[in-house]
Amino acid sequence: MNIEIISVGTELLLGDIVNSNSQYLSKQLALLGMNVYRQVTVGDNIDRLVKCFEAAFDAGADVVITTGGLGPTADDITKESAAKYFGQEMFLDEESWEDIQEKCSKFSGSRKNIPKNNIKQAMFPLEADIIPNPNGTAPGAIFKDKSGKKRIMVMPGPPREMRSMFLNSILPLLRSDADVVFKSKYIRFFGVGESALEIQLMDLLTKQTNPTVALYAKEGEVLIRVTASAFSEEKCEEMIQEKIDEVSSICGDKIYLIGDDSISSTQTEMDNVVAKMLLERKKTISVAESCTGGLIASYLVNYSGISDSLLEACVTYSNEAKIKRLGVSKDILDNYGAVSPQVAEAMAKGAAESLGSDIGISTTGVAGPDGGSDEKPVGLVYIGVYYQGKSTSIKKIFSGDRRKVRERAAREALNQVRLLLLNK
Repeated sequence: MNIEIISVGTELLLGDIVNSNSQYLSKQLALLGMNVYRQVTVGDNIDRLVKCFEAAFDAGADVVITTGGLGPTADDITKESAAKYFGQEMFLDEESWEDIQEKCSKFSGSRKNIPKNNIKQAMFPLEADIIPNPNGTAPGAIFKDKSGKKRIMVMPGPPREMRSMFLNSILPLLRSDADVVFKSKYIRFFGVGESALEIQLMDLLTKQTNPTVALYAKEGEVLIRVTASAFSEEKCEEMIQEKIDEVSSICGDKIYLIGDDSISSTQTEMDNVVAKMLLERKKTISVAESCTGGLIASYLVNYSGISDSLLEACVTYSNEAKIKRLGVSKDILDNYGAVSPQVAEAMAKGAAESLGSDIGISTTGVAGPDGGSDEKPVGLVYIGVYYQGKSTSIKKIFSGDRRKVRERAAREALNQVRLLLLNK
C-alpha cells in the first residue's frame, strides 16, 4: 500500500512549530510495511492543498493521511479541501456537534458561551466516515471516492490528539488492509561509524530479501532496522531473530541494545543499559568528572535504583580539586597537564579508592570553544577506567560545540563501563 503524508499549516512552513507528526506516522507505517513514498508540507490554502491531493493520487498513492487544519477558524481548511477534491458537499453532523458542545461547555461553563465558529468542526460530507476525538474538539474523518479506492484520512494537528486517533482508529483500519504481518526490530551500535558498519555487513546488505536490513545514522550511534514479513507474528519474530544472530556474530560488542524502538533518547538508552548491567552484576561505581561536569552521573541517576551501584560522583574541575579530592599527584599534573591519560587514570583510581567502589570512571579534556592548542585541540578528551587495581585510559577527539563534546564524552565513558562489564 502506497501512502502519502501531508502536513497542513502555514506555521509549519514558517518554522514556528516542529513537525513531529510526520516522523511519528512514518515510523508507525514502516512497522506495518506500508510504503510512505512522500511527505509534503503545505500552508493553509484550499487550492494548494487540493493540488497536493491531485499530485498524490496521480503518483500512485492509495491513501493520503493529513494532520492539521481541523480547527474552527477560517484558516483551517483540510476538510473543505478534501471535500472539494472529491466533489462532495459538507453538512452538519448532529452527533459530532453535540459532542463538541459538550466538551466546550466544560471549559466555558455554559453552551451559550460556545463560539459560533466551532460548528465548523462538525461539518462533513455524507460520504465521510467520522472519527471521534476523545482528546479534543476536532473529529477526524475518512474521505473517499465512490469506488472507495481513493481515501484521504484527516486527523487533528496536536500530537496528543493525532497519536490517539491514529492508534485507536486509523492503525487498525490500515492493519486490516495489509495482506501479511510486518514486524521490525532495531539493533543499536556504539563506537562504529555508518560507513565502517556498512563495509562489515556488505554481504548481508547486498543479499537481503526477507527480512530486509537498513542502516540509519543517529547522533553518536548507528541503528539497523530488521523488518520481516510473514503470515504470523511468530514467524516474523523467528526470521528477525535469525538475522539479528547473524549481525551479532559479525559485530559483537559494538551492539549495545536490541529492541522494538528507534526514537528514544540516545543518552537515556545508553545510561539505562549501563545502569542495568551494574545492578545485575552487583558492581559499584564512583565517577570523577572534569570536562563533562557531572553529565555521567546525571545520566546514571536517570535509572531508578542506581543508588545500589553509584556510590559517589564528584566534579573536580580545578587542579586543586583533583589533588585534594582524588589524590592526583601534583607532579603528574605539572609534568603532563590536566588533560592527559596519566591524570585521567589517576582520577579514576582516586574515585574508586575513595569509597572502595569496584569501578572508577573519569573524564578530563578540552570541551571548548576556548582552551585548545595544536598539541591538545578542542574536543580532546581522555577517559580513565579503574578496575581491580588497574588503571587504563582511552583518547578521543570529539567534534561539535561545547555541549556536544561534553555529551559525547559522557556517552563514551558510559560505553567504556559497558565494555568492561561485558568482558568481566
